[in-house]
Amino acid sequence: MLLNLNIIDLAVVKSLDMDLEKGMSVLTGETGAGKSILLTALGLALGDRADSGYVRPECNRAEVNLEFDLSDAPDAQQWLTDNDLNDEQQCIIRRVVNQDGRSKAYINNRPVTLPFLQELSEKLVEIHGQHAHLRLLNSDEQRRLLDTYGKNHTLLDQVNTCFTQWQLANKELSNLIKASVDQTEREELIRYQITELQQLDFGHSSYTALLDEHSKLANLEEILAKGQAQVDVLYESDYQSVNQLLSHSVNELTTIAHYAPELTEICTLLSDAQIQTEEAAIQLRRFLESQESDPLRMDVLENQIGVIQNLSRKHHVSPDELPELTEKLEHELEKLNHSGERIETLTAETTQLLAKYQKLANQLSEQRHLTAEKLQTQISKMIKELGMPQGEILVDITEMNIDTPKLNGKDKIEFLIAANPGLPPKPLAKVASGGELSRISLAIQVTTANDKTTPTLIFDEVDSGIGGGVAEIVGQKLRSLGLNRQVMCVTHLPQVAAQAHHHLYVEKNNTTDITSSNVRLLNDEDRIDEIARMLGGVTITANTLAHAKEMLSHTTSSDLLEGTTSGL
Repeated sequence: MLLNLNIIDLAVVKSLDMDLEKGMSVLTGETGAGKSILLTALGLALGDRADSGYVRPECNRAEVNLEFDLSDAPDAQQWLTDNDLNDEQQCIIRRVVNQDGRSKAYINNRPVTLPFLQELSEKLVEIHGQHAHLRLLNSDEQRRLLDTYGKNHTLLDQVNTCFTQWQLANKELSNLIKASVDQTEREELIRYQITELQQLDFGHSSYTALLDEHSKLANLEEILAKGQAQVDVLYESDYQSVNQLLSHSVNELTTIAHYAPELTEICTLLSDAQIQTEEAAIQLRRFLESQESDPLRMDVLENQIGVIQNLSRKHHVSPDELPELTEKLEHELEKLNHSGERIETLTAETTQLLAKYQKLANQLSEQRHLTAEKLQTQISKMIKELGMPQGEILVDITEMNIDTPKLNGKDKIEFLIAANPGLPPKPLAKVASGGELSRISLAIQVTTANDKTTPTLIFDEVDSGIGGGVAEIVGQKLRSLGLNRQVMCVTHLPQVAAQAHHHLYVEKNNTTDITSSNVRLLNDEDRIDEIARMLGGVTITANTLAHAKEMLSHTTSSDLLEGTTSGL
């Protein structure tokens, strides 16, 4: 359950540190006092999207911290363990929103992503908003309520997984069948293109190598002339070749080396240079002798280079990318050749998945029918207690006439209401008034909450549109939910507030330049005053106070939790 809510610089809240207890807690206060910002803070900490408007004026950031005791949340404990975030029986969630709207989330002091935080939050807190009765008119919401009540999540996930697999396989199959119509023409084009590209024979010579060879043959005359000139300079010249000059230097230095032994090493170096020069001249002469003009080879090279350049322009790729293009076309041709086999495989696969889907969808439908009978009985009983004595809810399940699988199964689920005897049940949107819809919604929320494992339930003005004795019954139902879990309720009804185990009062402070809100736990006397305010409005009389005290004294005492502040 939620042990502590800490808020810093969030909207109208400058600083708030609030401890929470088991049982039913109500939050009351004047309109505009800031009750909604507490739920905003909770939603933000649990994974709602952040906004820079949340940050209190003249502050750099807003921060919300939640501390949970996980002794009543085994699913959350297991999730934390599976994700290496476990901190024994405790869980601390922190959300920080900066002035630019960016935010960070932490679980047990470790940064996490928003989807990650939302995944954990679902196992800790469930919030029933004040517009739940409007969502109830949506058929998908009605289906969700039925599946949640029936604990159909595992089977529903299997149905939807099978649907997704069938959808992917069927889409590929449809595309292949459609493509097969033009397959022959495409195959002919690819075969022609591959043949055209394969004649380039890149396996033996690259485009760069062809360019290099062409450049060499085109400049052969210059290569031979300058090469022969260097052979003469190095070795063959009759007048002071490099070889002759080195030989002369070696002879002269060797003569004087008898007198200066230090010159011996220099003589050796010059002798080595003479040998290297002679070897270089010999290799250069051999190279020149091996070169010969080849006009036919030049024609071949120019033709190949021209073909390559034309094909690169034709396929809109560079010449160096033509080998890769050839491989790509060969791969596509192979796929086309095997598309017939793939069509057969996918046909068999979609048939198997369809059969599997039908089996799972039938199981889900059976489970829904069993769940619907129990759910409609409990909701009907609840709405009778909430001031609709003739009201009957019917969860209508009809099988959709479909040829292909659908998401969430094959059932159309609709909540029908018979508000008056003798009249056939009709959809909620066509029969229920605003007040009736609020009561029906509350009945559904309370009924489905009884079978949930979420340790903390929050109800945000879900009692709007009701009053009198019905409001007292609503308070009793919420109180009963609080006997084995934590229930928080924002309300304007004194009948509901009087049923709480704990009463939190939200008040606005206008003593500073920037408005702020605060929350305090009411003691017995303060609680009487607050119930009286809710009953009597601006003028609170002795009769109003007596009425408030009487309402609190009638609160069932048998289920009061040890250590609560109600004590009435």
